[in-house]
Amino acid sequence: MKPNTIRALLDSGEPTIATRILIGDPLVVEIVGKTGMFDYVEFLAEYAAYDLRSLEEFCRAAELSSLGSMIKVDWEHRSFVAQRAVGAGFDSVLFADPRSAEDARSCVRCLQPDTPEHGGTFGVGARRHALPGYGGTPRYVEALDEVVVAVMIEKAEAVENLDEILAVGGIDMIQWGPADYAMSIGRAGDRDSKAVKDAELRVLSACREAGIPARAEISSPEQASYYLDLGVRHFSLGTDLFTLYDVLKHGGEQLREIVGAG
Repeated sequence: MKPNTIRALLDSGEPTIATRILIGDPLVVEIVGKTGMFDYVEFLAEYAAYDLRSLEEFCRAAELSSLGSMIKVDWEHRSFVAQRAVGAGFDSVLFADPRSAEDARSCVRCLQPDTPEHGGTFGVGARRHALPGYGGTPRYVEALDEVVVAVMIEKAEAVENLDEILAVGGIDMIQWGPADYAMSIGRAGDRDSKAVKDAELRVLSACREAGIPARAEISSPEQASYYLDLGVRHFSLGTDLFTLYDVLKHGGEQLREIVGAG
């Protein structure tokens, strides 16, 4: 079974840099890998169209490109998708929308091995990550234990229950979600308001105190400085569709001005 790239970086205390992908085509993953600038790619399955076979192709492309891989999953059917994603080869699962410690515990448990020691619900599966012949072996159990479990803090209830959530064993990374949080407090679209930024500071501070790495999603490298000052060392830069839109819109505007097009 392959090494877990993201786990190795976290365990060594190294910073990590990722980018987010909505276009599930393996070619996009390969292009990210060819830049040589990223440690892993995150597939936004919460928003994207995909099937189980495409998850395997995504992971093959990541592995061939020397990239780690993360998948962000919907709250509904989270256990099924998370387990099938790990079976396809994903190194990490990011769970959207937990609201309580029990919610967070369910996320961790579905990825932990089904052994007396771990108490999880992930059993033996003859899936891609376990072929050939690793299913049910000690190495199979070790590999499941290495999967990086990340959870979003993005709901008002999650912030209210933050200390209890962070006390759940097995959480490896926290991602703040300002857009969902703003909506959950009745201020949809107001992700940069003082109320939202204050909640973000509370979350990042609590993560530092709990010793759980926090990751920041940024749209430009310059935004990293703010988070570095807050102790954040893990970043996700941009999203493929939004990056494509920004580049084409900016370039198109410039070209139209140069050629005098209306």
